[in-house]
Amino acid sequence: MTQQPIASLLVANRGEIAVRIFRTARALGLATVAVHSDPDADALHVREADAAVRLPGAAPADTYLRGDLVIGAALAAGADAVHPGYGFLSENADFAREVVAAGLTWIGPPPEAIEAMASKTRAKELMRAAGVPLLDPVDPATATTADLPLLLKAAAGGGGRGMRVVRDLDTLKESLDAASAEAASAFGDGEVFAEPYVERGRHVEVQVLADSHGTVWALGTRDCSLQRRHQKVIEEAPAPALPETLRTTLHEAAVAAARAVSYQGAGTVEFLVTADGRPYFLEMNTRLQVEHPVTEAVFGLDLVALQLRVAEGAALPLTPPEPSGHAVEARLYAEDPAQDWRPQTGVLHTLAVPGEVRVDTGFADGDTVGVHYDPMLAKVIAHAPTRAEAVRALAHALAGARVHGLTTNRELLVRSLRHPEFTEARLDTGFYERHLAALAEPAQDAAARTALAALAAALAEAAPEPGAPLARRLGGWRNVRSAPQTRRYTVAGAEHEVRYHPVDHPGVRVLSAERRLVALEVDGVRRLFHVKHNSNKPEVYVDSPFTGAHTLTPVPRFADPQDRTEPGSLLAPMPGTVVRVAEGLAPGDAVTAGQPLLWLEAMKMEHRIVSPASGTLTALHATLGHQVEFGALLAVVQEESPA
Repeated sequence: MTQQPIASLLVANRGEIAVRIFRTARALGLATVAVHSDPDADALHVREADAAVRLPGAAPADTYLRGDLVIGAALAAGADAVHPGYGFLSENADFAREVVAAGLTWIGPPPEAIEAMASKTRAKELMRAAGVPLLDPVDPATATTADLPLLLKAAAGGGGRGMRVVRDLDTLKESLDAASAEAASAFGDGEVFAEPYVERGRHVEVQVLADSHGTVWALGTRDCSLQRRHQKVIEEAPAPALPETLRTTLHEAAVAAARAVSYQGAGTVEFLVTADGRPYFLEMNTRLQVEHPVTEAVFGLDLVALQLRVAEGAALPLTPPEPSGHAVEARLYAEDPAQDWRPQTGVLHTLAVPGEVRVDTGFADGDTVGVHYDPMLAKVIAHAPTRAEAVRALAHALAGARVHGLTTNRELLVRSLRHPEFTEARLDTGFYERHLAALAEPAQDAAARTALAALAAALAEAAPEPGAPLARRLGGWRNVRSAPQTRRYTVAGAEHEVRYHPVDHPGVRVLSAERRLVALEVDGVRRLFHVKHNSNKPEVYVDSPFTGAHTLTPVPRFADPQDRTEPGSLLAPMPGTVVRVAEGLAPGDAVTAGQPLLWLEAMKMEHRIVSPASGTLTALHATLGHQVEFGALLAVVQEESPA
């Protein structure tokens, strides 16, 4: 690859990773160029760049996955280098070759190394030859019950797409078909392979960094075992509770893997570690990882800066710096646990995380989270001298964060970080299989917490604006003590009525009430409630370390009549694209309860729409490729009459 000084950098990506790369580029004195789809025209990464080029369209296949358009944008804007970030084209060997052929510097490994690791099946053959430990593959055509459970994986991708766990041979074919279809949709390659599924294993990875002069660094380990739907949720460095001999084995295997493909730049070698401490190679990600900040924190490095220097031909020191302390990262997603963790869209009114933590995000207050891309709002990273301190700092920061406008997984993150299995470093990939239901349950005192939040909202709403006369500021809502005021709110779909006086309540005394801050004495303890009123929508946001975060919608005194839909109507649970319709499905067909009828894709995940009852499909409005809004009518099933 051409190695020359870089003056202007185009980032072939969007969101959080583009913003993060631009931050380093600016620090190094480089000009920055963004690319954007139409929905991203005013996105934060576009606003942060020195220049931006439009990629016409909305879907990734028409925009961020169009290598020709991205290279054209780089040439038009005068960029001399391209950084792919992660996802999209970051592990596309053909794109890397085209970047180099256009006379641009590619910030990544040689295309041959990307190609060698692109297919997980071929990569495993190379690793076997290099002496890296592997799980033996299983042929699905000859699998028996003795081979169960099996893990089906897409050969050409990652991120949980095209991945299924099979515990029953009767479901193997259906799972293979579903995994292959998802892989083909996500990566353009439907190849799927099977290997033993290791119960209670750990996902441990090694960050590598290599230059063009023969130096390869193994920058410690990371544990990424806390995963939901095969998507990482919490990551940390170094991986805790590993014997030193195992840590050495992982480092040596990762370096051997990198040398086997003449690697250059930043990459990650991922391993599965069994409960009895045996490591097995999973894959190599030939790019920067989402969780790279925890390694940066522990080693005091900027991996993006090092990527750029390696691409310019600089040599790394023979040994990396010594690690220090522990770092933990949590991924904050816009998703609703009450709706089977469905991705959320809408305006992010506020994103503020307190404490001495790092926040990597692609959003600012007032930005819109759309349907086309991953629902990750931010990565929050804490670094401290010990693991216990880092975990505690991260949990505290997330618990005190203000996230307004969208439902998130914030409570899941806080509870996970404080769960005994996590705090005691008893980690494995089955954590959420065992604990997700309990972690997502409302707190036992949820009703009492909501009542206090509603009281704070009502008091703040009734409080006068700053500058009002003193008598009103002291609580002149009503002069008649026996006639409390009433306010009703809906919280998470449930209605709550608040009957309040401006001074005191059973077990609660009002210390002060302003539009943005309410102080209550609860059972003798002073508690603060931060209140934010949405300027153009009715929602009220109440945040408190005591009660957590609440979004309340005032109920109008005279509610409007609700629109009604025909019984048996299937409505879109989220905005998305219809990516599959059951084969041969047509109005008039008999369907059974729970039968999959069609599949929606939203924010890189597929969601099955099933028949709510056994009966007759009387209408089918969804067609393949059709984009639908939240609540759109997809189909109607007329339930069969009971005999």
